[in-house]
Amino acid sequence: MTNEFVLEAITREFPDSVISHSEPYDFLTLEIKKEDVKKVIHYLRDSSLEIKFLTDICGIHYPGEPEKELGVIYHLHNMMTNFRMRIKTFMPRENAEIDTLTDLYAGANWMERETFEFYGIKFKGHPDLRVILNMEDIGYHPLLKEYRLEDGTRTDKDDKMFGR
Repeated sequence: MTNEFVLEAITREFPDSVISHSEPYDFLTLEIKKEDVKKVIHYLRDSSLEIKFLTDICGIHYPGEPEKELGVIYHLHNMMTNFRMRIKTFMPRENAEIDTLTDLYAGANWMERETFEFYGIKFKGHPDLRVILNMEDIGYHPLLKEYRLEDGTRTDKDDKMFGR
């Protein structure tokens, strides 16, 4: 199974769903419309492509892009042919919500909960969307890039030691 074969199958089945595609390091990566992600992944799982294993779900935050500020990334794997691929979808922060995959993959449960906890992305239809790693009353999503990486008020640090 090749990247070209899978891309052609997806674009034939869902001609308006694929926004862009690339192959970084020969790894097929598709950007799919948010409302079509579940349909595309369901097709990949149940079609002759047999991409049945959900390796990972994670979030990403691009604070400088208001229309694509938050994203969800899915890594999928066909264990028989060792074919791997990545699906990305993006959304504005105000409407950070996407359909759950827990009815397709039982393993999506905790991955979606982790993504919700760290990025604030809600998964519609998730059976138990709550905090699992941080304190329940934390009040923020720790992986959002809302804070400076360094404390600009520190006086005990000499930047020359860090090559600046």
